[in-house]
Parts: sequence; structure tokens; C-alpha cells
Amino acid sequence: MWDNSLDHTTDTTRRSVLAGTLASTAAWMLAPSFAYAEDAAVGGSAKSAYAAVESVRDAILRISREVWKNAELSLHEEISSEIHLRELREAGFTVVSTGTSGIPTAFIAEWTQGEGGPTIGFLPEYDALPGLGNAAEPRQTPGPTGVEVGHGCGHNMLGAGCTGAAFALKKMMIDGGHPGTIRVYGCAAEETEGAKVYMARDGLFNDLDACLAWHPGPMNATGLLRTAAVNMLRIRYTGRTAHAGVDPWEGRSALKGAELFGTGIQFMREHLKPTTRMHYVYTDGGGTPNVIPDTAEVLIMIRDQDRAEVNSVTEWVKDVANGAATSTQTEVDINHFFGLHDLLPNETLVQRIHAHMSALELEWTNEEQEFAKACQREMGLQEAGLMANVMPPLPEITTGGGTDVGDVSYNTPTGLFALATMPIGVGLHTWPVTACGGMSIGDKSSIYSAIVMAGVGYDLMIDADLRAAAKADFERRKGGRAYVSPLPEGKARPEGIPPHLLLRDGSSELGVEFNEDARL
Repeated sequence: MWDNSLDHTTDTTRRSVLAGTLASTAAWMLAPSFAYAEDAAVGGSAKSAYAAVESVRDAILRISREVWKNAELSLHEEISSEIHLRELREAGFTVVSTGTSGIPTAFIAEWTQGEGGPTIGFLPEYDALPGLGNAAEPRQTPGPTGVEVGHGCGHNMLGAGCTGAAFALKKMMIDGGHPGTIRVYGCAAEETEGAKVYMARDGLFNDLDACLAWHPGPMNATGLLRTAAVNMLRIRYTGRTAHAGVDPWEGRSALKGAELFGTGIQFMREHLKPTTRMHYVYTDGGGTPNVIPDTAEVLIMIRDQDRAEVNSVTEWVKDVANGAATSTQTEVDINHFFGLHDLLPNETLVQRIHAHMSALELEWTNEEQEFAKACQREMGLQEAGLMANVMPPLPEITTGGGTDVGDVSYNTPTGLFALATMPIGVGLHTWPVTACGGMSIGDKSSIYSAIVMAGVGYDLMIDADLRAAAKADFERRKGGRAYVSPLPEGKARPEGIPPHLLLRDGSSELGVEFNEDARL
């Protein structure tokens, strides 16, 4: 849970009997295989949420399955975003914007009933990952589009659950006659430069009473988990080329500058706090050893427990980069191109989410458990299957990973949880996540998550005291700190948006050279 691309770019980053699995999927679709237990903490909203999600089940499963079959990388999610928009329009939502915050595959849609009332947001994601395409099989084998791209972080399920929860909440509000607004944010590119950070910079979460999301994981859990703040920098050295064998003294190696920078980072580590993480890769190191490289580049990620800490370490990293340039008589360009806030938990929302999760009776068929165990065998893991119980709420702890939901959490009370979509012991950004997401395990998780979020969303809509408590906890944890965007001043949009999408959205004109600088 709470592992995004920024976590797995450097940090961490499924079928035994196909006929039996397909049969169990068909049987599950005909008759629900889960129910609600009685839970006084959530009253009747849990059962109402279950019924409401049942009424929009087909739409939820269409989203999850179609996005899974059409896996697209960050910023390329043309089909995936349109799948969500199609279902939102059909469900009576108004598309407020597309190309939101300068990102062609991001959007906002909403539905309003009555005058006034609260505004509750949902955060669907739908981008996939490179190299994780896989069939709905418990082994590594090409999927619908080969192995190049696949939903190894489960965003097909994540998006379906969030958008489906909005549909179910709409029905609950109509049935109850309650005023309010439901807003769905199409959160493109979570795996790279997440749209949520750009949306937060533009103030698009500021009027929410609360925001809800979930993430696929190997467990069923929620809690006061904090994720790390992140900065991402490109350190680019420029030197002078020369023949490495004939007259190397005429050159100045950009690679040596990059290497000395890496060495400097290693010498920092003894003096860093336990919460600090730094990891980097060389993205350019020259082309051939007999030519002095005149360019070299390092991509580094810096994480710490909050923005103040990560910014402090970042300044030290910049000093190291400049020192390496001086020592090697090269020039250095430091491009601090992206950042994230740490995740601000909300105890009020955690308690309510946990109550709704506990009301679910999570059930996995024998075929689904065997599928999970087959994946675990392939991965060399203990054959423990899928988790069927809800864990106690997690205490307040900080993890090394990061998420762009953090920037949402500094603008409105935000609730997060994880539901089992993959076997116990399997990590995100692996092929079993893709495999499970394409069959009944993924279907169930999409439905389960929608039920939880619809129930919590309804409670927030009708209970002013609950909203006030969530707001009070939000303000207490924020401690009077104003939200300051971690994005560089003047940066319009993420890097790497396909040129044809910029043209389609009118963000560029024909004849413009689409280079890295033009995208900043």
C-alpha cells in the first residue's frame, strides 16, 4: 500500500487451472460472495453502501477490466482516462475539465444535488508500469498487449473502486435526499510526476470537506501511516571532449563530475538522520571509453519525513553537486524538477474507514486462493494465499515510500486504506499484481473498495460532527503550516507528455520543437 512509482523507481520496485478460475468468476458475478456484518459504528450506511455498489457493479467491473486490457504508461493514458470519462458521463456526472492542470490525461468530473451541502472527493488513478504486462495467469506470460506495459500497481482496480464509489454515493444521496457534491479527480501519471501535485498547486482540493482513496496491497489495513516527502533532481555535468588516448589533458570529463558527485553522496550518509533516503542512477555517462565524455547526468531522489527535512538535505546535495563540478573543472546544471509532500494521516477518517472495512465479510473462493498460492510458488514465497481478515489500525509510523496523495492531504482531510488484491508477501510493481488484477480477485477488490468508500463518503455527507472532527484533526496535524507547492516556480506540466496530446489539448502549436525544455 501507498507504494507509488516514486517509491519503486528505485526502492522496490499470476493461473493454475484457467477453466476453474473462469468458472468461479462467472459464479461470483451471478451471486455475491460477500456480505456485511453488523457494526454499530457505521449504522445502516454499511448495508446501504453494499446495496448501492451492487446497483453499479457492472460499471465498476467494466472500468477495471477495460483499463487492465488497455494498460498505458503515465501521461499516455488516453484510452484509460476516456473509459472513466465515458462511465462518468453515463452515470450523470458533469465533466468539469479535461487536460486539468496542464496534463492532457487528467480530468475533473462532479455531480451535485440540492443547494449547499458538503463536497467529497475521490482519487482514481489509471496509469500502468513498464515491463509488467502479464496474462491473468499465475505465472509470467505475456498479457493482452504483451509484456511491455501492465498494471503491476493495480491502478485498474484502484480507479474502478474510486469512480465506482462515486456512482454508489450518488445513488445513496438520491435515495436519502441529501444535498452535496461528489467530485472525481482523474489522477493521471501517479507513477511519475503525479497529477495530484499539479492539482494541489492549482488549489483544486481546497474546497473539499474530505477526500477518499485506497490502494491495492497484500493486506486489508488502514491506519496512521505517514509517507515520506520527496524531491527529485537531475544533476547534469558538461565538460570538454578529447581523445582519451592521445590528449586526454585537453578534455574535462563530465562523467568524472558525475562520479565524484556520487562519491560525495556516499560520504553524506554517515551524517544523515534515520528517516533520510537517497538513491540515484546514472542516466548519461558518455558513449565510448576512448572519447572523454562531455556530458553526464545523475537522477537522484531524496526522501525524508517532511518537506522541511527533505529540503534541508536537498540543499546539501546541491552543495555536493557544485563541489564535484569545481573539483573536475566541469559545469553543472541542477534541475529540481519535482517534489511531493509527506502524507498527513487523519485519525477520524481512519477510525471510520476501519469500521466500514470491519463490516465487510471478505471471502475468497478456493480457486482464488489456489491462484494466489500458485503465484507465491512462482515467486518462491510461502504459500499463504490471500488475506481474508482486516488488520487492527496501524499506529502512527513513517515509511520510506512516498505518494502524491500527500499533497492532497495538506489541503483537505484525506482517508486512505489498502485491500488485498495480491497474495500475502507479494510486493507491488511485480507481475502477480497484474495477473490478479485481471481476474476475479481484482474484480472483488474493486467492489470491496467501492463499498468502503461509498459508506464512508455517505457518513461524511450526512454527519456534520464527523466532518468537523476530521477537519479538527487535519488542522491539528497541519499545525498552522501553509501549503507550499513543491513544484519549481513556473513549471507548467510534467515532463514527457506525448507531443500529439499537447497538440490535441491546444497546449502547443505545430512547428514547436518538443524537447525537454519545451515541456517544463
